[in-house]
Amino acid sequence: MLDGRHTPQNVTIYSFFLGTVFSASVFVGWYSKTFSQLGIFLAALSLFHELEYLFTALFNANILSLDSFLINNGQQYHIAHAAAIIEFLIEAYLFPNHKNIKLFYYIGFLAIVVGQIARSCAMWHAKHNFTHMIQYQKRKDHVLVTTGIYAYLRHPSYFGFYYWAAGTQILLCNPICLIGFLVAMHKFFSDRIREEELLLIKFFGNEYLEYQKKAFIWIPLINNLTH
Repeated sequence: MLDGRHTPQNVTIYSFFLGTVFSASVFVGWYSKTFSQLGIFLAALSLFHELEYLFTALFNANILSLDSFLINNGQQYHIAHAAAIIEFLIEAYLFPNHKNIKLFYYIGFLAIVVGQIARSCAMWHAKHNFTHMIQYQKRKDHVLVTTGIYAYLRHPSYFGFYYWAAGTQILLCNPICLIGFLVAMHKFFSDRIREEELLLIKFFGNEYLEYQKKAFIWIPLINNLTH
């Protein structure tokens, strides 16, 4: 077990771990006055990873693996979330009153919910066309999805993660990590979207160029990047 293979035992362990974290975090978020935001953050984080695997299993079983949980999402990903937890704990100790701003709490929570819904809808509507990795070759069954949430957003999964991640830092009232997250996500998504758009134009030609005129990205400073 835990040898990196995609076995029922390992999937069960991953899901049990995420479920345990989610349940404990909801309890903390509901009952703790000091660590309420931290509980909601960890609950949102564990739910995000579980849903990534679930939707991949539903629509892309042929490429399903333990990596579909996105838990092993790179060192920088883990450093970012560790930094968020550390900043919250330090600032909660030094400036407890600054961690209890209800406006930020509600804005952050709303952004997390909207972001997660957008991300999940992207995977639901794209179905087998959705993958976590950039596809450099057009598959025979790859079609351009322009219905559902894709009728309004060109890259709803990126839109969803952007606002989900930003929302977690607003919820935690983490000014340092919020700035760091926004800078890092802008760099990552601007590069990735530019690369994907060029590939999609190559795959679908005028069909995608027309689609660009109807659906937008809606991520700050990236909206008109590829026009």
